[in-house]
Amino acid sequence: MLDRSIGELSRFIIIALGTTIFGFSTGHWWLALCSGLTVYLIWLLLQQNRFDHWLSNGRRGPAPTNFGVWGDITDDFYRMQRRHRKEKQKLHAMLRRVQDSTSALREGIVALEDDGNLAWWNPVAGEMLRLQADDSGQPIINFVRDPRFVEHMHERMRGANQGDLQPITLPAPGDDSRTLQMEVTRFGQDEALVIVRDITRLHNLEQMRRDFVANVSHELRTPLTVIAGYLETLQESGQAPRNWERPLGQMSEQTVRMTSLVNDLLLLARLETSERDSGRDRIAVHGLMERVADEARSLSGGRHQISVVCDEDSTITGDAGELHSAFANLAFNAVKYSPDGGPIELRWRIDASGGHFAVKDSGIGIDPLHIPRLTERFYRVDAGRSRESGGTGLGLAIVKHVLLRHSANLSISSVPGRGSTFTLNFPSQKLTQTSSATT
Repeated sequence: MLDRSIGELSRFIIIALGTTIFGFSTGHWWLALCSGLTVYLIWLLLQQNRFDHWLSNGRRGPAPTNFGVWGDITDDFYRMQRRHRKEKQKLHAMLRRVQDSTSALREGIVALEDDGNLAWWNPVAGEMLRLQADDSGQPIINFVRDPRFVEHMHERMRGANQGDLQPITLPAPGDDSRTLQMEVTRFGQDEALVIVRDITRLHNLEQMRRDFVANVSHELRTPLTVIAGYLETLQESGQAPRNWERPLGQMSEQTVRMTSLVNDLLLLARLETSERDSGRDRIAVHGLMERVADEARSLSGGRHQISVVCDEDSTITGDAGELHSAFANLAFNAVKYSPDGGPIELRWRIDASGGHFAVKDSGIGIDPLHIPRLTERFYRVDAGRSRESGGTGLGLAIVKHVLLRHSANLSISSVPGRGSTFTLNFPSQKLTQTSSATT
């Protein structure tokens, strides 16, 4: 830049000196100097005008041929234009490769601009959501009107944590025979991507599994009732041979265990197939905790010290039976897996994030490796010990589905050999404060 300024100043001095010398030879040096500088100025203005005209026409065609400082500016601008054109071509080529690669995906991809407006989508998304070319720029909620998706998208656009929200499963727009899974991922400032998957086959298989489990469990109830009735009659009548007493007792125990398993399977099937929204009962937490503690004490038979601590009583809006099942499952597990004489604490506390029901035991503890899988059906950390305790392997799976229906979640902390703490976390909107602390 300094070299250009020096060069232009040199040209200006040369013109001024040349016209002045010419003026002295003619006797009119002042007029000659003014005339030379005027011509030089007009020449600069003409070059500037040519450059402005080229810019105003959208820089079509080659840059104009100029001289001096405007020639240098034109050359630099032209080189910059060519560099930007090459970069633009690279970006277009990259965009085409991205579009081609996303077109080959089996998942639908929808790019959203500000306020959730459609910017671009691959053919799979267009087919699943029935989007047309002229739909670009319209809000996506005009095409996916399910309230669950609208809430999910608004939560993500407000910056909710990616791990806090699960993908939404809903029928395909205009085609209830297809089931879609949709997830919104925010990026940049206000842009977002919507990932759309067709899970119709998986959904149908899952529904078949649920129906099968529910139907088989229901059909098993009648023969189990008959078997249990005959066994009870044989045991109470005293007519069975003495050497049958032990086999009959074992059969009775296994019948009771099988009946408990069937009941848990039926409850789990009902939780999975019913609507996600829970009931509208108002359950007093302290009263529920006392009932669960009494049942746990009966199960314990005086072998454990079971205490109830309610820092601040409140009510939970939901289904009374389901909440009782969730609370009781945690308490009964603590009894089953705690050594005799070990303390078990049931505590309720409230903080800014909501209400928390925790069951703390002094049991065998759980290796952190197993914690992520504890809510799977029939998953057992120690299969032999679980069978001895009479568990069905479905308790925590039931707890998980009850919490899903109450917009709550389960957290687990455990140290092997030092006990575990299972905590049910309820959101504030499910709670109503009722009274002061109770112990």
